Amino acid sequence: MAVMRARRTTLAVPGSNLRMLEKARGLATDALFLDLEDSVSPLVKEQARANVIAALCEGGFGDRVVSVRINAMDTQWSADDLTQVIEQAGDKVDCILVPKMQTAAQLQQVDERIAQLEAARGLAIGSIGIEAQIEDALGLVNVEHIASASERLESLVFGPADFMASINMKSLVVGQQPAGYTEGDAYHYPLMRMLVAGRAFGKQVIDGPYLGIKDLEGLRVAAQRSAALGFDGKWVLHPDQIDIVNEIFSPEQSDFDHAELILDAYEFHTSSTGGARGAVMLGDEMIDEASRKMALVISSKGRAAGMVRTTSFDPEH
Repeated sequence: MAVMRARRTTLAVPGSNLRMLEKARGLATDALFLDLEDSVSPLVKEQARANVIAALCEGGFGDRVVSVRINAMDTQWSADDLTQVIEQAGDKVDCILVPKMQTAAQLQQVDERIAQLEAARGLAIGSIGIEAQIEDALGLVNVEHIASASERLESLVFGPADFMASINMKSLVVGQQPAGYTEGDAYHYPLMRMLVAGRAFGKQVIDGPYLGIKDLEGLRVAAQRSAALGFDGKWVLHPDQIDIVNEIFSPEQSDFDHAELILDAYEFHTSSTGGARGAVMLGDEMIDEASRKMALVISSKGRAAGMVRTTSFDPEH
């Protein structure tokens, strides 16, 4: 299974786009998924599948998490997607991304089929993870059950466009507030419900794409919304979106430095050398075990982003 990461900027790569499949190898994302679903025309589904398998076998994606988004389970392509990808390139796949997940039973069905294919391919059972995309009202209603349905599940992913359609949201602009919605945030409820479900069962939670490729300010606003809540990352659809999402889902340097100081100070002061105290002062701030947990979140995100601290802890001050 994939290594859980503190930040997940995830690039969507259409399986039918050979140029993008090649270009993706050199882009600065934490993860990527090779798509067989919405970005691929029904007329070229089988060719896209062959392209994705070839790209996986060729490799070159480094240490990033590599997923394959199969077609929805109620389509004629889904079974072949799952079977052929794992049979031919299962050792190159970290996760299977399943769109339009609605129930725990669906997740368990995919889990069982992957286990069968792993066994037939000679792979360790459980070596391939699952990412579940929540894209409609039924999926959101069942998200807690989905989050707890399988040890193989690694992340929940919000699918904003299909979700907007499923609840009849009055908008054609994915990720922006619908016209007339002047109070609060129209996306807060689905985002927060998914986040709480994911955190309750130890799963990563990823925000979906912002479709306005050239609207970088709109992307920034949408990414800041889910990052502020505590999401682990966001999908990007174009190379121009990568730097913004990387920036927003990484801590500010000052916050990273402060988090590192809290961790150092707490470790020192709770030790016998530091007096074995549980609550101490760091400057004008009281820190305790809860402070350590909060600091660990920021520190982990910064380290995942390759940040280097610019301060050091001095127990004498």
